[in-house]
Amino acid sequence: MTGGGPEPAADRAARLAAIHVEAFAGPGEAAWSESAFADLLTQPGVFALDSADGFILMRAVADEAEILTLAVRPAARRAGQGTRLVGEGVLAAAARGAARVFLEVADDNAAARALYARAGFAEAGRRPGYYAGVDGARRDALLLVLNLTAALP
Repeated sequence: MTGGGPEPAADRAARLAAIHVEAFAGPGEAAWSESAFADLLTQPGVFALDSADGFILMRAVADEAEILTLAVRPAARRAGQGTRLVGEGVLAAAARGAARVFLEVADDNAAARALYARAGFAEAGRRPGYYAGVDGARRDALLLVLNLTAALP
């Protein structure tokens, strides 16, 4: 995780956007802009946990949390960083009072689905045509949930 003094919000938004662009540079994928990150990071309940090669962006409200996005640079994948970020994000959400964590993932994203399944997330629903790729193709989103009261000791 980044350390030292507090990072200016604009710098953090730019850094997260740069990682997101790199992580979501594949065909049919769309990365979020720096302004989108700047806006999200000012919203109540939104928090990010990050390192040089990845981050998780979440929102915790009342007793629920949502993973808004998870990004790991392609060169840093398959080294456990996504698993670590999800684990730390879930713990941070629990510390903020969340009893459940939700997320949406494209049904054709096998790597992400496997990561979330290993973390204990289960399918709770489907949103047909939820994602629009840059190629115009629509993909279903799976709604996944992790019940923290059952998952945490």
